[in-house]
Amino acid sequence: MALTPMKEGEKKAVAPSARKEPSVDGFKINGKLTGSMKEMASLLRTISFLEVAQEKSAINIVYVESRDINKSPYLFSVIKMKEAEVEVLYSIPQEISPKKRRIDVLRYLLNLLSVVDKEYEIENKVLYQLLEDAVKELTDSVTTDYSKLYTAYDSLKKDEVDLRKKAERLSDQLEALTNQNYELKSENDELKVRLAGLETLSEDTLKAKLQEWIIEHNGSINISEFSKVYKVSETLVEEVLNRLVSEGYLEVVS
Repeated sequence: MALTPMKEGEKKAVAPSARKEPSVDGFKINGKLTGSMKEMASLLRTISFLEVAQEKSAINIVYVESRDINKSPYLFSVIKMKEAEVEVLYSIPQEISPKKRRIDVLRYLLNLLSVVDKEYEIENKVLYQLLEDAVKELTDSVTTDYSKLYTAYDSLKKDEVDLRKKAERLSDQLEALTNQNYELKSENDELKVRLAGLETLSEDTLKAKLQEWIIEHNGSINISEFSKVYKVSETLVEEVLNRLVSEGYLEVVS
């Protein structure tokens, strides 16, 4: 099986001011050297992204996935393969779930062991237990997160339904108010027309008013004042006065 990096893309520099120092965790698995350390180191060195350092009775395998701005390892793992034991240490950045990080490291370790399977064996029972625990923790976490997410979604969905009903009610009320406003406007226009008709004096009424005015004012009339009181034009007042004179109802006294 070919070994590939756990994350695709180039390694990134991480600003220390932007992130806290990662925590470190690890585990051990019993193993057994079935071949030679030298051959195992040679196989591991064929993987370009690994740093391999051989000791007398162990091989150190370093995988640095990212560094901070000072070039110090940030996301990394260190595996020490001894003749009878495998030690694994790895960093856990604050932004990565510890449960997911352990799954990633275990997957990486399995790939690594597949490369040297003819030179080294491990105690599968311990490895399987680690895998089972990690998967269970991750599954429980995902189930809990999904439950919280669904609860939030269900609440938002109810709010959305309530808001939609409220919007429909407001729309109906707005339509009713619009119709009512239209009816009131029509009624108002009709009243204005009727009022204008009532305010406009007929010619006979105007003649009678003019005669009353002249009698009450000792035979004189101020056309401008009469027009303002009865809201008729001065021109119309003059025309009706002339008709009253021509018809013999009034006489002009010089």
